Amino acid sequence: MRFFAVCGAGSGFFSTRFAAALAVALLLTGCDQLFQNHARRSLETAEKKYADGDYQDAVQYYEDALDGTAATAEVHYKLALLFDDKLKNPLAAVYHFQRYLDLKPSGPHVKEARNFIQEDQLKLVATLSHGALMSQEDAARLKNDNLLLRKQVAELRALPRAPVVRTVDGTAEADSKKPLPAGATRYEVQHGDTLASISRKFYKNSTRWKDIQDANYNALKGTVKLKPGMTLIIPK
Repeated sequence: MRFFAVCGAGSGFFSTRFAAALAVALLLTGCDQLFQNHARRSLETAEKKYADGDYQDAVQYYEDALDGTAATAEVHYKLALLFDDKLKNPLAAVYHFQRYLDLKPSGPHVKEARNFIQEDQLKLVATLSHGALMSQEDAARLKNDNLLLRKQVAELRALPRAPVVRTVDGTAEADSKKPLPAGATRYEVQHGDTLASISRKFYKNSTRWKDIQDANYNALKGTVKLKPGMTLIIPK
């Protein structure tokens, strides 16, 4: 009798523990669904803020959608591009590119993320080295890059200048009928484009934005200001 009483008490104890565990599991499931809904709303708001050009608020909502899991690796990638192209913050961009690689090592943007990290690290080296001694390797790399850019600029400026036409709003734009340099193409500027983002679209990196600027000297007048509908020449 004593044996059965003990077993009965034990069964009641384990039943109570099972019920409590089940209640906790249901509670956690409900919390998880609430978090997913919250993350989805934050991501939708971030996309809207980005489309409106409100990049600082977009960052806050993107960060609010992060949960530290592989499911939000793409959010890290979006943040990295935002910091890189729009906010000009290579340090923050490197962090989010690296988080993307950590969370999704075989994701679709792995190659691009690694290339962008290298580019941003060079930007940081150049910034941090301002007024200080640079390593011999970094100095040689920057010198070679500078010589290459000068050569490309000289070649582009040696081409016949295109006649300039005036658009409806009075801005100068290169004649869209002028002959293109060998290997070049034309591109119509879309809303939200920058020279860096166009460079990334055509060359898979943002470092050749200066080439695009030089190839469109008449239209841009040496600035980086783009307007939707402008036609740009994209050099080879």
